[in-house]
Amino acid sequence: MSAIFIGYKRWGEQEHLLNRMTLRDLVRAYFTYPAIQAYLLLAAACLCALAFVPVAPLATALSALLAVAVYPLAWYLLHRFVLHGKFLYKSRHTATVWKRIHFDHHQHPNDLGVLFGALYTTLPTIVLVTAPIGFAVAGPAGTLAAVAAGLLTTCFYEFCHCIQHLAYQPKNKTLQRMKRLHMAHHFHNEQGNYGITNFFWDRLLGTIYESPGQVARSATVRNLGYAGEETRRYPWVARLSQNAASSGTSRSRKPAAANT
Repeated sequence: MSAIFIGYKRWGEQEHLLNRMTLRDLVRAYFTYPAIQAYLLLAAACLCALAFVPVAPLATALSALLAVAVYPLAWYLLHRFVLHGKFLYKSRHTATVWKRIHFDHHQHPNDLGVLFGALYTTLPTIVLVTAPIGFAVAGPAGTLAAVAAGLLTTCFYEFCHCIQHLAYQPKNKTLQRMKRLHMAHHFHNEQGNYGITNFFWDRLLGTIYESPGQVARSATVRNLGYAGEETRRYPWVARLSQNAASSGTSRSRKPAAANT
């Protein structure tokens, strides 16, 4: 754990702004980010642990596939009802978490440091979503396979999320669409396009819009509704932001390599 903390500190000494980075810069920053390294190491550990438990190959493989299949729904529900919910910032006990895991990302969408999920929130979520599925299908082996699949899927989601904010136009049409829909979520109307790589649940539940002209521009697209009276009634996130600004933490890091 101390190594991860040191890694975060060193990585955070630089400012990684996606609108100033090349694809090569992103790949370097991505694989040196401690959370990504932790996901990959834990996934490898889960797969290695399969050698020490009874394995039914088909059931174990099915566990992994089901974990991947449920991921878009889990992300949609979390993104729509938790990250864009109001209840986290209304409590002093969860305001810091909400600020870190989503408010800062909408405030500073090009800052890679607040784009990546925080391990203390992502790891429990991955395990809670995938482990019960794996255990129900194939016991301990299924649990290990499902958690490994969840960790690797998270890595894939995080990289696609980075690409969507990078000053780079993907050549692949699927990635182009992902980027277009996600940019609309950030800069036009945050009350839709909750998916990252998969918008099936947006379409099924009526929250997709293919172009900005389909929905009105949102006045809360950057602050998620946390403004005005909300900041007065629930001041904890505002205070945290003010403290960060006054201490200069948001400006103390050195810029990462820029696209020249």
